[in-house]
Amino acid sequence: MARRSWNIDLDEMMRAGVHFGHRIKKWNPRMAPYISANRKGIHIINLTITARFLSGACDLLFDAASIGKQFLIVGTKREAVDSVAWAARKARCHYINQKWLGGTLTNWATTRMRLRQFRDLRTRDKSGKLARLPKREAAMLKRKLARFQTYLGGIKYMKRLPDIVIIVHQDEDAKALRECITLGIPTISLIDTNCDPDLADISIPANDDAVASIRLILTKLVIAICEGRSSYIRDL
Repeated sequence: MARRSWNIDLDEMMRAGVHFGHRIKKWNPRMAPYISANRKGIHIINLTITARFLSGACDLLFDAASIGKQFLIVGTKREAVDSVAWAARKARCHYINQKWLGGTLTNWATTRMRLRQFRDLRTRDKSGKLARLPKREAAMLKRKLARFQTYLGGIKYMKRLPDIVIIVHQDEDAKALRECITLGIPTISLIDTNCDPDLADISIPANDDAVASIRLILTKLVIAICEGRSSYIRDL
């Protein structure tokens, strides 16, 4: 199956600040192979390695999307919230960009029940049924619906566990990563210089604090998913 070049450009990554790591004192020694230098007390990520791992992640996502696999993008840190929602909508993926609720994946039966309740409440609200209830009961259900929307809005149509999970900030969303590891769900994770590169199946060394860096990495992954989905549709 033919692949498109993902156009991973080192200069583009430099402009987005993908190469900036954390201060030296905050590093994880396991990140040593991915660091090229330190500048004014800040570790500099080797973008040649980043490009190689990002390309590998794109290849994996293309292949998975081309056979109809489903993806979940997770990024709850403030800098990632908007980019995660944009990427998921663009690539037609599920996403979580607010608080990760413990057991979202490992206690899937409970999550599935909550999602059914969420969809039912949305239907009742859109049809006007909630408005016809007593005010107190309607207000209580609308508050419940708002909570569902905040925490489960990005996965409201997820009917089963995802095939691959993309994690934008490994430390911030460590619970999500641990659940994936427990269930054996393949993961792709951005890793800054304070992260453990051995936890995710594919770790992409990159600045996970800067909006521009996050957006650039997600853009490449989205392109791969969209290309794969197009291939899947053509082959049907």
